[in-house]
Amino acid sequence: MDPSALAFLGAGIGAGLAVLGAGIGIGGLAGPAMEGTARQPEATGAIRTSMIIAAALIEGAAFFGLVICFILATK
Repeated sequence: MDPSALAFLGAGIGAGLAVLGAGIGIGGLAGPAMEGTARQPEATGAIRTSMIIAAALIEGAAFFGLVICFILATK
């Protein structure tokens, strides 16, 4: 098998794992946030703001992983 084909395969697997991890992370974040909103509706704004910041950090880490995968694939 050609080394560049293995690089593309590894990049595809790595990208899939990065996106899967981000999905699991955001799912684990959204559930408790919804429970907190249901228990204390007056704290909705603070909970939403914290959830959006945490989701952005998770997405940033996933995007970083995708960029690394694409860089390694094109080397």
